Amino acid sequence: MSFEANHPEVLDVIKRALAEDIGPGDLTSEACVPAGQKADGWFIAREKLVVAGSELLPLVYGMRGGVETLELQVASGRAAEPGQSIAFVRGPARTLLECERVALNFLQRLSGIATLARRYADAVAGTKCRILDTRKTTPGLRRLEKMAAAAGGITNHRMGLYDAVLIKNNHIAAAGGVRIAIEHARRVGLPIEVEVRTLEELEQALAAGVARVLLDNLPPERAAAHIRLIAGRTRVELSGGITLDNVRAYAETGADYISCGAITHSAPAVNINFRLELT
Repeated sequence: MSFEANHPEVLDVIKRALAEDIGPGDLTSEACVPAGQKADGWFIAREKLVVAGSELLPLVYGMRGGVETLELQVASGRAAEPGQSIAFVRGPARTLLECERVALNFLQRLSGIATLARRYADAVAGTKCRILDTRKTTPGLRRLEKMAAAAGGITNHRMGLYDAVLIKNNHIAAAGGVRIAIEHARRVGLPIEVEVRTLEELEQALAAGVARVLLDNLPPERAAAHIRLIAGRTRVELSGGITLDNVRAYAETGADYISCGAITHSAPAVNINFRLELT
């Protein structure tokens, strides 16, 4: 899944973030800082992290009139060490001050996701298993949060309900069973993934030739037993109860994919600050 920083959804969320924070004007900066004052600013990592969202900085500043110099010193997907400068900016002091919090909010949140994603990717290194993100994202920020997850080295799952077929337990209940749900879903013309809860449902899904099955909330030993039964007849995704402590055990079951909502819904913001000096 490819992402563009200037996608209309990204531009809209940046515009709304600036309007939310600045409103009709930055009262403090306008009162305290001369209109012609120039300044330099550095975004500094205060802990070891994986950067994501640095490519948004030109858009943030551009919407407030622009700056004279902007150097992205650590690209998204790259690691930064404590004390390392992620980006340098030079321009009107008022612009730097009024954009500070919005820029930091994006950098801290998205880099937090990328950092956690990298930890999950590293935890399963050497296995055939790939880590997937989910739709458990902050409303309105899905494109950015999935961009950050990919920067951390994991694989994006579907963007939404509109770009993939995933039959889950409530779809099965509403359709009247696994077999009939799969039959109806074939009309979409896309590969079908189906969540199965019992061995009977698993056999029905396998008999229908689905592209992938989702096994949810199984301990690793039971997941491994199911995967041995599947014996390569379809690809297998595991989900539910996946943590950094147990993800390796799940990956070693032979699963093709592990989906983990925590990467986007529970990633802590990382510590990045902004240091300003007058010029």
